[in-house]
Amino acid sequence: MNFEFSDNQKLLKDQANKFLADKCPLTTVRTILEGDEPYDKALWNDIVNMGWTAAVIPEEFDGLGLGYLELCMIAEEMGRSLAPVPFSSSVYLATEALLLSGNLEQKEQYLPKLAAGELIGTVADAEGYGSTSDEGYSVTFTDGRLTGEKMPVIDGDIADFAVVAANGAKGTSLYLVDLSDASISKEVLSTLDPTRSQARLTFNGTPAQLLGEDGAGALALEKVFDNAAVLFAFEQIGAAEAALDAAKDYAMNRYAFGRSIASFQAMKHKMADMFVALELARSNCYYGAWALSTGDVELPVAAATARVSATKAMYQCAKENIQIHGGMGFTWEFDCHFFYRRSKLLADNLGSQSLWEEKLISRVVASTAA
Repeated sequence: MNFEFSDNQKLLKDQANKFLADKCPLTTVRTILEGDEPYDKALWNDIVNMGWTAAVIPEEFDGLGLGYLELCMIAEEMGRSLAPVPFSSSVYLATEALLLSGNLEQKEQYLPKLAAGELIGTVADAEGYGSTSDEGYSVTFTDGRLTGEKMPVIDGDIADFAVVAANGAKGTSLYLVDLSDASISKEVLSTLDPTRSQARLTFNGTPAQLLGEDGAGALALEKVFDNAAVLFAFEQIGAAEAALDAAKDYAMNRYAFGRSIASFQAMKHKMADMFVALELARSNCYYGAWALSTGDVELPVAAATARVSATKAMYQCAKENIQIHGGMGFTWEFDCHFFYRRSKLLADNLGSQSLWEEKLISRVVASTAA
């Protein structure tokens, strides 16, 4: 693989960086963390106006018709700023599910509104923390209605609709559900990172519409998650680099015994290890971006590789950033905990790290055998 982002894509990344640095400093993240709002609505409106929610939606559905490489660039900067908005759930998950499985009528109904930010979507898959299910679901679809519980659902308390994985007549299938329906019970879950909300959704005979073919939900969801894994990984390396930069800046300007603590060997080793983990993850993310943008058969392996390495890199950078800040790094007043909170949350958004490691192993073995 010989891959690099184009000058125009790098320019988009630079513009996104400047935009979010202005619109979403860490004080914005703190405001959401300490306040009662689940996300920053003003920032969300600004992001919509930038056209980012329409990035990969085809022009025929009022989108911009850009490629996945452009969305990867946006995702990296969203991660760097720790943006407290429902971007990943609506763009990486719900939009992808509709693009991959929706019929023409469903696309015409939902995609223009997703592009315009008039609707926020999500995917409801998990039925317990740390894993997804490929052996069937407790949520069932009978006579046009869903019954059962999903948790955690990313931005389930915010979203206008959800793509729900459930047991249908022919097996695992996907269903479109209007989350404003009175039959749905919603409970906001307490998580380590309140700037990205999660919810428990209980369906009590809720009307639902089949998305894609009956019984084809497991394969469709796997494709959605592989695509999303690459985009989440770019968010993670953006956040990891921001944590590394914060650690470096603090170490360069913090003096002890008459010298910058960045000159101490222990600090150098920590930051070198952070850098190595980040650059390894970045190269794997580039591999994932290439496979995603070309539709290559290597995407399942590339997505799992990017996901596993980016999750590890973000956690390492977030953790060591706290350590380099010393005792003050553990305080509420310093911003270090923002990165640590987000690292733990993103690590479980598509299933646990161990689940993705198992996917990676099984997929590498299968590709080698083939």
